[in-house]
Amino acid sequence: MKLKFLIIILLTGLITACGSKPVETPTSQPTEKIVTATEAPTNTPLPTDTAIPPTAVPPTETATAEPSPATTGISFANEVMPIIKSRCLNCHGGERLEEGLSMRSYTDLMAGSDNGPVINAGDADGSLLVEMLVQNKMPKKGPKLTPPQVQLIIDWINQGALNN
Repeated sequence: MKLKFLIIILLTGLITACGSKPVETPTSQPTEKIVTATEAPTNTPLPTDTAIPPTAVPPTETATAEPSPATTGISFANEVMPIIKSRCLNCHGGERLEEGLSMRSYTDLMAGSDNGPVINAGDADGSLLVEMLVQNKMPKKGPKLTPPQVQLIIDWINQGALNN
């Protein structure tokens, strides 16, 4: 019995080394295809007889998540600045600026506060602005930002905090 198992493992290794493609495991559930009246449904059989047991060949690559369309190309002028105007300028846009932070423009925001930079472009986790928003410390007055608004700012910073 042990000899048969050893032979199977050796043959599997030889087949793999000789250029056969490893079995790919789907990363998500298949979706149903809507069949129109002019299309005939097709049922493609799965190659179950030739599959290599999953324990015989370890996976060689891990799946990586692609950024969703909602997190690509966020516009500072069209998406981020309107949030800042509605929630932040009461304390960070008038004559008196809390902590010396002006949020009247991109340049002012990137200049930071009396405590230094508030945005670390490309690193939302290392940005003081995100920390204050996530911990609900800002804004102090008025309604807090909604989770989608906070996520939009996080995504914008992670994309490089561009002035676009």
